[in-house]
Amino acid sequence: MEKFTQTHKQHFDVIISGGGLSGSLMALSLSKLTKNDGSLLSIAIVEALPFNQTSPATENALFDARVLALSHGSAKYLAKQGVWQYLKDDASAITTIDISDRGHFGKARLTANEHGVNALGYVIDMALIGKAQLKALSQNTSTANNSTKQNIHWFSPDSIEDITWQEQDEVATNKAQVCVTLKSGKVLSAKLLLGCDGVQSPVRKLANIEVTCDDYQQIALIANVTTSKAHHHKAFERFTEFGPIAMLPLKPIKQGKVSLNNSMNAVDSESRCSLVWTMTPSQAEEIKHLSDDAFKEALERAFGSYLGAIIHVGKRDTYPLVLLQAERQTFHRMALVGNASHTIHPIAGQGFNLGLRDVSVMADLVKDALAADQDIGNFALLHAYQVNRAKDQQQVIQLTDSLVTLFANDLPPLVIGRNIGLQALNVITPLKNALVKKTMGY
Repeated sequence: MEKFTQTHKQHFDVIISGGGLSGSLMALSLSKLTKNDGSLLSIAIVEALPFNQTSPATENALFDARVLALSHGSAKYLAKQGVWQYLKDDASAITTIDISDRGHFGKARLTANEHGVNALGYVIDMALIGKAQLKALSQNTSTANNSTKQNIHWFSPDSIEDITWQEQDEVATNKAQVCVTLKSGKVLSAKLLLGCDGVQSPVRKLANIEVTCDDYQQIALIANVTTSKAHHHKAFERFTEFGPIAMLPLKPIKQGKVSLNNSMNAVDSESRCSLVWTMTPSQAEEIKHLSDDAFKEALERAFGSYLGAIIHVGKRDTYPLVLLQAERQTFHRMALVGNASHTIHPIAGQGFNLGLRDVSVMADLVKDALAADQDIGNFALLHAYQVNRAKDQQQVIQLTDSLVTLFANDLPPLVIGRNIGLQALNVITPLKNALVKKTMGY
């Protein structure tokens, strides 16, 4: 393969490292923004996995088969970006959330009606979200047959192997840029580089941005289950001595339609749920190897009879739970987005929603910079992103971290305090409103 030199350098306004959930949504959010001359932003997406540019809507490799809880605010943002129209028929609304502490009196209930919305959030397969984003993005994606009218360019399979940050030229400001060298040998340059490339972010490592990583010493066991009682669009957060159990309502699978992860038989009823069962590593090792019948019994004992008997269990997967935080969100002409910046505990289902707000804030800042005819990689924009995202991230991390600590401790004063707190949620409106507002993504 020919080695690209500076004469072969391709110039873009924005380079996005990673084409998964965060990367494709970031590209979509920027794709319709225009520069001062009326032209669209030119955007390069560098993705390590193969991507079929001619039929991106059928692409599976970029997204895994887990289920996500979308907040009300996230669904609203996806609607704004033209994605929700492809998702709404497959999304299961959450109209009620029941919170309880196993073996204790504390219970709280949050309802959509109380807060004037149709749903507090939605549950949907991660792969469906990703494919819907790619479908919305595909109309702007360059192909071999028509590359003159479109502004999104995929470099896939490929990856960033080196980054050169060119300092600001006080005379020729238009020369200030960041350059990346790809594994293929191609060299790309842009005003702004966005790291949307996941927990092991290559661009974060190349920028020498350190991370802090706290191991919760917990494992999340994930599976789809069917219960004898319908969920009626109710989600459950059940705290146990080992960790929380979340049961999230899923859309029925119509007869003849196969789920993306093939983990269940076709079920045409509202009794399908996505299970997220948090436990200790030793407990996970034991439960993971149980027969289906033994697993059902163990889950029924831990969760209770809220949804009746567990009548079917799909494929079980486990994930270690850690809190990962980048020590900074930005570098010279570069910002981190989504899991490249933060990975949090799933206790309140806020991980993807937090990353989506990274995307939204960055897109708004770029839009404002373009309107003011400013450099989209300037220090002021990156500083504003750093301040905004650090505040939101710390609020969510403090919420999830506090819940993990509080409900994992069986000291009598803490047990009494947390159960009084759960009961108080039902009667103290400002307290409930604050919690619902945050969980809804506002």
